[in-house]
Amino acid sequence: MLMMVVVVVMIVRHGRKMAQTRTKVKRGEVTRAPSPAMLAALGGSDAMATPHLIYFSDPMCSWCYGFSPVIEDIRRAFGRALPIRVVMGGLRPGTETPMTEEAKLEIADHWTHVQEATGLPFDGSGMSAPGFIYDTDPAARAVVVARRDGEEMAQAYLTRAQRAFYAEGRDVTTAQVLGDLADELGLDREPFLAAWSSETAKQETWRDYAISQRAGVTGFPTLVAGPNAEGVYGVVTRGFAPGEQVVTILKDWLERIAA
Repeated sequence: MLMMVVVVVMIVRHGRKMAQTRTKVKRGEVTRAPSPAMLAALGGSDAMATPHLIYFSDPMCSWCYGFSPVIEDIRRAFGRALPIRVVMGGLRPGTETPMTEEAKLEIADHWTHVQEATGLPFDGSGMSAPGFIYDTDPAARAVVVARRDGEEMAQAYLTRAQRAFYAEGRDVTTAQVLGDLADELGLDREPFLAAWSSETAKQETWRDYAISQRAGVTGFPTLVAGPNAEGVYGVVTRGFAPGEQVVTILKDWLERIAA
């Protein structure tokens, strides 16, 4: 794949990382030279040539769940004029050890911070069963399979899986629940689950994780915007930020690249 040379520019850096630390707002800061994986993710002969967003996320990331209304704010503000590409970040893929009760309490406390910041509902029963394994790969792989029906379907499935796990207390690590969600969204259940369980889907999902890691994404959600006329991409937010702030940033950015 032919790859355009891009310069990764920080548009805005504001939000919480996984440890809940805050960063100052900065504009026009060059963060680093782009890695080959970043180039593959953000540019190339098959990439979108017009301005768009790339959303590094995970269906079992609580701050990504908290960010879901922000994604809806973006869609309402810009519609299809600013498409969103979804890339799975890989929060805890391949986890094999069941959660301890202490770990469940720690995660539930973490969710409290997300609820306080966003007002979204939480129901912890999805991980309350004895022997629950917090493996984020099954749900992420389901998003990747849904993405084969287009980016809008990928985002719809991601949002639905987040709501199922966090608000409805459903175990999204299971084929039963993931198939139910696909069915709700109008995807054919059996072909969806057949694709989801395939080795091809597993490899495709791990390619997403590799792109995220090599691109330097260290926390979720991370939202990237680009390209401008020079092929420049920039980080809109690393971590959670309110919808009004993100929409304002994007409007300013679109005005600048159109000038």
